[in-house]
Amino acid sequence: MANTKREKLFTEFPPVSTEQWEAAIAADLKGADYERKLVWKTGEGFNVRPYYRAENLDGIRFLGSQAGEFPFVRGTRAHNRWHVHQTVKVECPKAANEEALKLLNAGVDSLGFCITADNFTAADLDQLLNEICIPAVELVFCGNHVGNIADLVLAKIEKEGIAKEDAHIYFCIDPLVKGLSQKGDFCSPNGEKCFARIADLVRRTAEYKHIRVVTVSGHIFSNAGSTIVEELAFTLAAGHDYLVRLMDAGLTIDEAARKIRFSMNITSNYFMEMAKFRAGRLLWANIVKAYEPAKNCAAKMFTHAVTSTWNQTVYDPYVNMLRGTTEAMSAAIAGVHSMEVTPFDRSFEDPNEFSKRIARNVQLLLKHESHFDQVVDPAGGSYYIENLTQSIANEAWKLFLEIEEKGGYTEAYKSGFIAERVKASAAAKDKAIATRRQILLGANQYPNFNETAGKEITDAAVERPASEGNTLAPYRGAMAFEQMRLHVDRSGKTPKAFMLTCGNLAMARARAQFSCNFFACAGIKVIDNTFFKSIEDGVKAALESKAEIVVVCASDDDYAEAAPKVKELLGGKAILVVAGAPACTPELEAQGITNFINVKSNVLETLKYYLKEMGI
Repeated sequence: MANTKREKLFTEFPPVSTEQWEAAIAADLKGADYERKLVWKTGEGFNVRPYYRAENLDGIRFLGSQAGEFPFVRGTRAHNRWHVHQTVKVECPKAANEEALKLLNAGVDSLGFCITADNFTAADLDQLLNEICIPAVELVFCGNHVGNIADLVLAKIEKEGIAKEDAHIYFCIDPLVKGLSQKGDFCSPNGEKCFARIADLVRRTAEYKHIRVVTVSGHIFSNAGSTIVEELAFTLAAGHDYLVRLMDAGLTIDEAARKIRFSMNITSNYFMEMAKFRAGRLLWANIVKAYEPAKNCAAKMFTHAVTSTWNQTVYDPYVNMLRGTTEAMSAAIAGVHSMEVTPFDRSFEDPNEFSKRIARNVQLLLKHESHFDQVVDPAGGSYYIENLTQSIANEAWKLFLEIEEKGGYTEAYKSGFIAERVKASAAAKDKAIATRRQILLGANQYPNFNETAGKEITDAAVERPASEGNTLAPYRGAMAFEQMRLHVDRSGKTPKAFMLTCGNLAMARARAQFSCNFFACAGIKVIDNTFFKSIEDGVKAALESKAEIVVVCASDDDYAEAAPKVKELLGGKAILVVAGAPACTPELEAQGITNFINVKSNVLETLKYYLKEMGI
């Protein structure tokens, strides 16, 4: 009986061929350009089609492998239990220890310690790790003089007789990415002292299977504005440079590869980020395999993920919680060793107890309520994700090879190639944000109309740091809008924009909503109105409001008559703006009406112009 029912079901829903889908799409497009309307032209260097089918998996060679099997696309382990990581800022070892102990009782099983002191002693380390059972938790050390910290930590675990297999400790030593990106060059000729120190630490920890000396800080590229492909390619290139340098120092490929950890960003590009981590494992496995390691497990990419700061906003900051959640989902589905969710208030203040609790609870919710850790590579087999993985891998590999042709990561960076690529991508993103091709909620679209900056938002929080010379400076994409809005909030003035809605009701309301969002992005108070039966009534109300800007909101057909009449009645007592791009624009301009806002406007520059006109 069951088989009969199944057969009936399949006969009722026969397969639909690609040709049939394409014919239906062509009919719906009614002659419109397929490529222009439906194909997504990504900033990563490849196009994404509107749909994928089984035949689109043809030619993807990595399909068929399982999690834990080379080339590790589906994961480096046969499970998806990632570590919940949170970083403690260490200014006072005693206070940091107290915070760390609380975190361990709140679901964190990977502790990061960011050392701020220039002189950190063995006594400080003892105080910092007081009552922390080292074999029971993963420890990560970053900050100042991490090489010296590594010596102290290794001496401590040797002194305490901790079993070599029980120490899970990682050091964020990274002269290639972090060092070069901040200074443009090494502190010693070609970094010889740095790499000699790293090689010594690798030898010293050779028998410690779970201690990693180097952390490649790939998140720096993303937070400076790079594309996903650039972040992956540059990160892999730096990792390869470490391999080469360590092998030149006499270490084997197995010894070198097992001591490298990768830290990468997670942006809000949901599916792309899943594919990035999968593609990263594939490429790194093949890079290491080329050196013929004794065991394939040396080719496993050891990855930490951290949610982006680039897309955080200081206005409407609770939206950052939502960003962090979807980003954490991407990494959890993709499979990473550990993850840190950035607190929502990180962009404008030192995270408080509430924001840090929410950040770690995002991961705990994904684990304990959503059960993301119970499924390995749930995206595997998806026509879309597998094709994204292949596309990102292809583009990242091309860029990786281009870097190798320039002599490797160090030479490519010193030549300015990497910084120039990142800055060009950042400029493209800035333009997309200014024109709303890329949306940052609360900043360049759908702002909180009633929000004004509190004391916690300082000039420094919205001022983009300079990246002088051949260096990279992390920034946030919303900063230009935030700086403009903060300037208005601190000006002591309350500029107003009045919506004069007339003519066709549906169009008037649609354009009023668009215009309200447009002007509110600069902190301009918007006065919305349902509808005015006559232009005279609308202008009278506008003048009574004492608004500096009056926006005519009507249909294109109404503007030829309405806009000139509004201009005449206003008598120059306010800036007249027309919402839209009507066909009669040349005629209106001939009558002295020159201000228009529409979906093609550069929102940032247009708002700056109006603020200047209002004397702000």
